[in-house]
Amino acid sequence: MRHLTGIIAMAAIVVASNILVQFLLLDGLLTWGAFTYPLAFLVTDVMNRVYGVAAARRVVFAGFLVGIVCSLIGSQIMLEYGPAVALRIAVGSATAFLVAQLLDVAVFDRLRGGAWWRAPLASTLIGSTVDTVLFFSIAFSASITVFGADADAAISWAWGAAPFLMVGSDAPLWVTLAVADWAVKLCVALVALVPFRLIVARLAQDVR
Repeated sequence: MRHLTGIIAMAAIVVASNILVQFLLLDGLLTWGAFTYPLAFLVTDVMNRVYGVAAARRVVFAGFLVGIVCSLIGSQIMLEYGPAVALRIAVGSATAFLVAQLLDVAVFDRLRGGAWWRAPLASTLIGSTVDTVLFFSIAFSASITVFGADADAAISWAWGAAPFLMVGSDAPLWVTLAVADWAVKLCVALVALVPFRLIVARLAQDVR
């Protein structure tokens, strides 16, 4: 199965990101998972360029299913403050991943005829932005109350006021976390153009 490598790569990134998100950086401003998760867009874009839209979507759905399994496992691991993966975080993660990745696929396909860098860069930037907005809003925004009091209590720590990006005026902590995460995604999107170019060239030779 020629798409198996992409599926394995996507699954590895999702699993690694779910593990590394537990390890904090910069006093909790970021996690190590913030640096691995954006690579999912690289995998999707490579599959899209080499094998087409249908293959890219298969890889996305495979990653989505792996993410759900990781969330289910995490919800059963009890830590001092509650489950390792709270309900709101699990729903936010799954929703953001699926919507952002499928949007990435659609944008990439629309721009595939242009310069080699335009489709992967534009699709990843748009997908990453949507991913950040959806995940942090669903997982942490106090304005979303559909999950109930128990679910809200598990993430209420994110509502506290903190200096924006540790230097600005006070803002809800989750807003600072979202902006920091988004900035990392944008940086990874730029750096990932190099491996995208190299991997696509290699796979294109194998397909011929």
